[in-house]
Amino acid sequence: MKYEGVLTKMQTENGAPIQYYLVFETDFLNMNQLLDKTVSISFLKYQCLNCGLEKKIYRQGFCYNCFFEVPQAADWVIRPELSTAHLDKEDRDLEYEKKVQLQPHVVYLANSSNVKVGVTRKSQIPTRWIDQGAHEAIEIVEVPNRYLAGITEVALKEHVSDKTNWRTMLKNEIEDEDLVAWRNKLKEFIPDEAQEYYLANNSETNLEFPVLQYPKKLKSLNLEKSPFYEGVLKGIKGQYLLFEDNTVFNVRSNEGYVVSIGVK
Repeated sequence: MKYEGVLTKMQTENGAPIQYYLVFETDFLNMNQLLDKTVSISFLKYQCLNCGLEKKIYRQGFCYNCFFEVPQAADWVIRPELSTAHLDKEDRDLEYEKKVQLQPHVVYLANSSNVKVGVTRKSQIPTRWIDQGAHEAIEIVEVPNRYLAGITEVALKEHVSDKTNWRTMLKNEIEDEDLVAWRNKLKEFIPDEAQEYYLANNSETNLEFPVLQYPKKLKSLNLEKSPFYEGVLKGIKGQYLLFEDNTVFNVRSNEGYVVSIGVK
């Protein structure tokens, strides 16, 4: 069987285990059903997720020009403390920025390789945690806009990491942490503007990934250097496909690549 389309991050459905879907323009694949099967990936061409043109992908699925123009790739996306929609100030597209920034946001702790702090829209829970490969997570504050979440994250990352070690996460070299204790410990460092939004009574969420075998050493598949790859799919974690020969493929970092997926 062959499936062809432009890669975008896998869609997910929380369950035991999490269900993963690769969605193309006219087709979709439930990736869980491909576990233990031989899967091939062929790189065909580029297709920018914004303009749709066959131009080399620069970052986040966009060509160079679109990356510096579209609001989805503005600095405030990665650095929420730079959000300005609550001040009625435009960065690239005020209508879009208001829609995204002026909605409930959550600052959370997630454990995928170590305990880290992060920010997401409330509507993106637990999707954000799944995409990061976190096996446990807890919300710390729920605030009305992205700016407040951003300044809270900045304050908390003085005391806890804001990075995931993707290698540790994929090898599953992880330890369980008491996230309730972490949350309570970090409360005093929440900025005054966000203290009233502290969540005192929630419990942690646990997530189960569909993995039959974790890789021991990691070989990252680069489609530009290796436009054809074939291997036995052994697991899915975060936005990565894990293969029997220790090859790992980050679907999200290959957004905008048109591929053909073969299944035997």
